[in-house]
Amino acid sequence: MTRTPRDRPERPGKPAVRIGRAGKKAIPSADDTVIIHGAVPPRDVLMRFISENPDKASKREIYKAFGLKGETRIELKALLREMEQDGLLEKKRNSLVRPGALPPVTVLDITTRDKDGELIGRPAEWPDDAGVAPAVSIRQSSVGQSKGKMPVGGIGDRVLAKIFPAKDRGGPAYTARIIKVLDRKRNNNAALGVFRASADGGGRIMPIEKRGEEMQVDAEHQGPAKDGDLVEVEIVRSGRFGLPRAAVKSVIGSVATEKAISMIAIHAHGIPYIFPDSVIKEADAAGPATMSHREDWRSLPLITIDPADAKDHDDAVHAEPDPSPDNEGGVIVTVAIADVSWYVRPKSALDQEALKRGNSVYFPDRVVPMLPERISNELCSLKQGVDRPALAVRMRFSKEGRKAGHTFHRIMMRSAAKLSYNQAQAAIDGNPDDQTGPLLEPILKPLWDAYATLTRGRERRQPLELNMPERKIVLKPDGTVDRVFVPDRLDAHKLIEEMMIQANVAAAETLEIKRQPLVYRVHDAPSLAKQETLREFLATLDLSLVKGGNLRSNHFNGILSKAVDQPYETMVNEMVLRSQSQAIYSPENIGHFGLNLMKYAHFTSPIRRYADLIVHRALVGTLGLGEGGITPAEEAALNDIAAEISTFERRAMAAERDTVDRLIAHHLSGRVNEEFDGRVSGVTKAGLFVTLPAYGADGFVPISTLGRDYFIYDEAHQALSGEKTGLGYRLGDQIRVKLVEAVPLAGALRFEMISEGRKMPTATRSFHKSGRRDHGGARKIPGTRPPRGRR
Repeated sequence: MTRTPRDRPERPGKPAVRIGRAGKKAIPSADDTVIIHGAVPPRDVLMRFISENPDKASKREIYKAFGLKGETRIELKALLREMEQDGLLEKKRNSLVRPGALPPVTVLDITTRDKDGELIGRPAEWPDDAGVAPAVSIRQSSVGQSKGKMPVGGIGDRVLAKIFPAKDRGGPAYTARIIKVLDRKRNNNAALGVFRASADGGGRIMPIEKRGEEMQVDAEHQGPAKDGDLVEVEIVRSGRFGLPRAAVKSVIGSVATEKAISMIAIHAHGIPYIFPDSVIKEADAAGPATMSHREDWRSLPLITIDPADAKDHDDAVHAEPDPSPDNEGGVIVTVAIADVSWYVRPKSALDQEALKRGNSVYFPDRVVPMLPERISNELCSLKQGVDRPALAVRMRFSKEGRKAGHTFHRIMMRSAAKLSYNQAQAAIDGNPDDQTGPLLEPILKPLWDAYATLTRGRERRQPLELNMPERKIVLKPDGTVDRVFVPDRLDAHKLIEEMMIQANVAAAETLEIKRQPLVYRVHDAPSLAKQETLREFLATLDLSLVKGGNLRSNHFNGILSKAVDQPYETMVNEMVLRSQSQAIYSPENIGHFGLNLMKYAHFTSPIRRYADLIVHRALVGTLGLGEGGITPAEEAALNDIAAEISTFERRAMAAERDTVDRLIAHHLSGRVNEEFDGRVSGVTKAGLFVTLPAYGADGFVPISTLGRDYFIYDEAHQALSGEKTGLGYRLGDQIRVKLVEAVPLAGALRFEMISEGRKMPTATRSFHKSGRRDHGGARKIPGTRPPRGRR
């Protein structure tokens, strides 16, 4: 895949410049046209300059940056006035800013930390009608702190900060440096936990984090908390000895109730889950969509194919042979997506709440939706036999699976059938039921024929093909785990997936052709450091990964194919997955490495992803399809929106993962001291992470419990091996472990190793006497010998 190179970040306060043909300074615009120094720049260059230089965005600074004098200054004033009228810019004091952008100096409230421990703040004052307040990553220099030259902030503090545009994708859109701490709220030690009452009053707080610690609550600090309540507490005293003393600040609810486990994750990650009255009122007032600017497609037999328990249906499909003599053997594939943009308009209460959530969050026992049920499960759900508004793309493919063209349409549709994946697959496999029998010849078989055509295109494209089965948890009525299983991966799943991918590609291509700003779904190639780590690991299995900057997804597929049916197949799949970058949202297109696609945007799930709603609005606006199109203010804020929804996506993933960990830990808590079959899923200098394949549970074996030996951590081989015996454990090893501790509220499991280690390669047992890493990547782990008499 030929990828668009990532631009080098510019220095703050300096526009990106290069030399034009006349030998003068020039500035490249977004479409790479050369702007001569001294000429009025186009809108996109001005927007980029103002965004990247918020402290130099006055008219005088812009004149200087672009070398404008005389009449060109008058032209620039007129252009800036037009941009203000179009909502692309607004005045704040003497500077110009993008609507919703932060001024160069801002008061922030520090609210949380990210996964790397960096402080995250948000503006202390933010207009109610401006959507979600942008997150700001606060950088604190350890050098400055040690010398007392830089103010140090903590969670809960209000600070005055210098704001800079972020250089990295995928995180907050801004970084900041603290100028002054305005107010210390002293709630840096706020935490969530479960209150366990004592007989004599007061009680203890049981942690909900794996690394949390218990806290003591005296009777006078208990407040309204009862035994089993999930509470928010604040540490009031902490010393060198004894448990920290805490005070209950608020009661969230009882952990004995159904769905309590997911509620812990919702509060711990700060996920909005209650819709404001204004949002519910707006949703309840919404009525059926009109035929304005719509084509009537109600006679086209589009069908939905979803999980059997799905409550909202936002995509429908149809396929037929292409009747055109110019495309013999080709097919026409139609994908229709719920027209959420008709109901959720920019700056409305529904829109602001959807952006605040970013996406729906799916737990085993509940869904926290992005939109109220009136919208997601009713008006925008493509129900069988009911008229529903949709945005549809009709795509033509050759018999080789190459796309010959596509068109977008705003339509009114009526779903001909609601099928489950298993139901549709059974019909194709020769077991139709009363519903699918009449649909088999006219609808289902043409869909499967089209899927075969698209598969030929996919095989030629060669996206990354990881084999990482996902487990599904089935709960009992009381919210506890009933069973864990790996659902079958059916052709019906693959059919819908491939058709959705092609619809997403079509959306990105159309918007690019129209030069319409949008939010892409981008996936960068693995970093050179991750490539090298993977390369070293594969070398230990006599597998090789090509070197160089032109790495493509098919190179990884070659490695994965060689590992099929080998003892290390799972291990190789996991290591390839770890080497990958994280997919994010961005208005800058760098392509999608994993899918091996140059243009890709999320379009197919606007009910549950805000990114898709933005793409719908962009299509409606640029194609002139009626009301609900993207606004200039939204276009100007795409950088902020992309950063926010990328952050919210990671928040949702973390909350979902934590909930599964807690549910499984609760499920296994009654089986302490039992033995299980496991697999080494991670190797660190502190010990081994172990997965129980039958449950999808992850736990830890501390290195101090592995045996009476010093252990060496070999990063290249992903192994721990004993210095004297040479026996050890490696990523992917099938092992037997005993469960020795389960902490359900924290989702933590601790195991003891039962299996004897196996002989490790000699390279893993060589190290410098200092204990530092040698040329083979091995490192001695000091202090791992257990006390005398301990196993």
